[in-house]
Amino acid sequence: MSKYYLAVDIGASSGRHILAHLEDGRMQLEEIHRFPNGMVRRQGHLAWDLIQLFEEIKRGMIKCKEMGKIPESVGIDSWGVDYALIDRDGRRLGEAYGYRDQRTGGADELVYKKISEDQLYARTGIQKQIFNTIYQLAADQTMRPQILEQADAMLMIPDYFHFLLSGVKAQEYTNATTGQLVDPKSRNWDWDLIDRLGYPRRIFQPMTKPGTCIGELLPELQEEIGFNCKIVLPASHDTASAVMAVPSQDSNLLYISSGTWSLMGTELEEANCSPESRAANFTNEGGYNDRFRYLKNIMGLWMIQSVRKEIAPDMSFAEICRLAEKEKIKSLVDANDPRFLTPASMAREVQTACEEKGQEVPQGIGQLASVIYNSLAVCYGRTIQELEAVNGVSYERIHVVGGGANADYLNQLTARATGREVLAGPTEATAIGNILAQMIAADQVEDLQAGRKLIRDSFEIRSYQP
Repeated sequence: MSKYYLAVDIGASSGRHILAHLEDGRMQLEEIHRFPNGMVRRQGHLAWDLIQLFEEIKRGMIKCKEMGKIPESVGIDSWGVDYALIDRDGRRLGEAYGYRDQRTGGADELVYKKISEDQLYARTGIQKQIFNTIYQLAADQTMRPQILEQADAMLMIPDYFHFLLSGVKAQEYTNATTGQLVDPKSRNWDWDLIDRLGYPRRIFQPMTKPGTCIGELLPELQEEIGFNCKIVLPASHDTASAVMAVPSQDSNLLYISSGTWSLMGTELEEANCSPESRAANFTNEGGYNDRFRYLKNIMGLWMIQSVRKEIAPDMSFAEICRLAEKEKIKSLVDANDPRFLTPASMAREVQTACEEKGQEVPQGIGQLASVIYNSLAVCYGRTIQELEAVNGVSYERIHVVGGGANADYLNQLTARATGREVLAGPTEATAIGNILAQMIAADQVEDLQAGRKLIRDSFEIRSYQP
């Protein structure tokens, strides 16, 4: 009889329940439930609707029961940096703000009064993003100090949902590292930094490694959902799970986790917190088995998603790719420019950026997509050069995983711009990595290396030559 494992993978725009089992030496996936997500505006700020998201989590689990496929365990992954504050009785305090909210404007200056930007990178290895947890907490100190004073725990988004399922407050390691408050040497909270910034120690929960079983469903949830199962922490940052699913045995692994963001990097045994690394704007986020995801955040398919929503909402991404491939426009923009983070109009922002450089201004979805795809490929090529210079290694191929692996045109451009073979797939990398951590915890898969081989044998991997 098959043993099932359930991944709840929640992205910034949608979430999904993926059920998996092993059959004839291959991992089999089945999508059970899909639901929308997005930030909502409340009292002038962007926040997450955690109540609705938890209802969707339960709804997907109930569907498993209705299908007669009861999972051995469940694990939840999502984006990083955002959190919920809860009181001593487990009640959420205030909103769980989203990373695109503007409340952190100027919060970096509050932090730099207590520690310099150079020192902060040297001790955390995390690149500056104004929405990092460290800056969000600084904003809380000024905007809602009473809530911070009442808080008994800060839980990252997946940790909060694991708490609602199990009643256990546990801080999963990979997600914690994204916030710029973890010491990469001890792989624990940087308590001296936390004290220096005046953040209350009590809200930071003990660090827990991915693959840890933290308990079972609460009795009232067992009754509501119709079954009991274990709660196993995956690598709960979605990129950490996606990197687990890179189907490679290369010692010098190079990947792009391609989705709303493009996360491009490699794996390191020890963090690289050097001035050269900081100058190139690389980050050292925690990974499975105490590895580091040494990567750069690139704006990614958020730009395409936004333009499509604005001017071609009924067109599929495959159609947009085909139109972009036919265009001859040569204009390029800097895909890492903060101007593309939350523009009022992405289409107009891309056009303005081209206009400012005296380039041809793209018109229509085909030209806009062509400019964005070509700009991303150029950015990938530049990032490889920086990675090789900083780490002193060379990379033979690029593994593209995640939803963006379906973008044939972008994969072709990436191979051309980097001069490397591009291997694309699997597309459901985050859910697969989530499930892999559960299977390893259950001794169904031996270790990460065996898991990556299993993935390579189970899913289609497409090759693109330079």
